[in-house]
Amino acid sequence: MRLPRPLLIAGLAALALPAAPAVAQDDPPQKIFNLIVYGDDPCPTGQGEEIVVCARKPESERYRIPKKLREKPEEVGGPGWGSQVATMEQTQRQILPNSCSAIGSNGFTGCTAQMLQQWFAERRMQQSSSTP
Repeated sequence: MRLPRPLLIAGLAALALPAAPAVAQDDPPQKIFNLIVYGDDPCPTGQGEEIVVCARKPESERYRIPKKLREKPEEVGGPGWGSQVATMEQTQRQILPNSCSAIGSNGFTGCTAQMLQQWFAERRMQQSSSTP
């Protein structure tokens, strides 16, 4: 069996290198603080094994709402909340009392009111068309 030349060279190089001794690692620090400092405010120093990482921002950003919250979310699509509520109300209206429908409890109770509204609307239309 013949090995390709690059693989053979890599294998020989691995055999020639002495094994690196394992390095014992210390335990990581117990506390790491990430802070944002504004303007010329000093970055606090850590005590003991604490690590303090500071990000510096301009003084004008100190009391502003964070940029992530200031940005207007992109429209996900679909109707808005108000439109959905209006659609639900319109759909539910036909089963409420005084709706003049054959479904729902007391749906028939609104038929007289609906006929009167239609009669008044037709009467207003006739009066407005006959007025010179």
